[in-house]
Amino acid sequence: MPSILNSLKLLADPTRLRVVLLLAEESLSVAELQEILGMGQSRISTQLAQLKKASLVSVQRSGKNNIYSARPEKELLGIARKAGAELEERDKDLASLHHVLNKRKDRTRAYFDELAGKFGRQYVPGRSWKALAEGLLKILDFKVVADLGAGEGTLAQLLAQRAEQVIAIDHSEKMVSFGTETAAKNGLGNLEYRLGDIESPPIEDSSIDLAFLSQALHHASNPSRALEEVHRILKPDGKVVILDLLQHSFEQARELYADTHLGFAEVEIAGLLKGAGFSEIETTIADREEAPPGFQTLLAVARR
Repeated sequence: MPSILNSLKLLADPTRLRVVLLLAEESLSVAELQEILGMGQSRISTQLAQLKKASLVSVQRSGKNNIYSARPEKELLGIARKAGAELEERDKDLASLHHVLNKRKDRTRAYFDELAGKFGRQYVPGRSWKALAEGLLKILDFKVVADLGAGEGTLAQLLAQRAEQVIAIDHSEKMVSFGTETAAKNGLGNLEYRLGDIESPPIEDSSIDLAFLSQALHHASNPSRALEEVHRILKPDGKVVILDLLQHSFEQARELYADTHLGFAEVEIAGLLKGAGFSEIETTIADREEAPPGFQTLLAVARR
């Protein structure tokens, strides 16, 4: 039986308390704990080692992963839960746990991740993600679409081939001028560029069917405000699609690409969308770059 005194000493640390409370709810891998807690692997592994030594957590091997569980004595768990109620991170931890468990339920995702990893590794003439994306865009029906943080407008121009109207927003006058000229040159009369910021886009309330934020959200000074604005401009049942960088530690991106945020964790994006009023939130890792620093692309879709 674990020492009660030693257990209490260990659980007096907020991080170890958070870990035990999470593992008391559900058995988790280190990777899942990383995603929920937003901490590095080494830090979490150190805490788990101490908890395991004190018999507060146990571990089992499942395939390539170690799965950790916590089954404290009833009285000790009761004290831990009372202490956990005082932690400001507790509600966020539970929401993140819920998100991780929802992802687990999608058993087909592992298959598609594997399939996606194979796509493009072997050369096949004429096959590419770009060609596939353009093909899908041409058969999908859109009405009014907003491309927020449109940049040079490549995506907006592709969308304009099928949508009734596309509104492209960018805060750079030169980008807006360039996009407007390009749209006119290509006869895209349904594509309108507007000068504005994604945190206050010059678009009427409830006027958009589909909104895109493609590699734009990490430039926002206040991402939550940007998503609240997306919610404002979308029609009821309208959808938002976010493509952004998964959370990374490549600090040079702030200088090289004027990035305000070093990407986002899946749980973080899901939380921001929920906080802005969205539902039916789905997230996945859509791409992984092999070249350093190994950026990964996070895809999120939600409904107003």
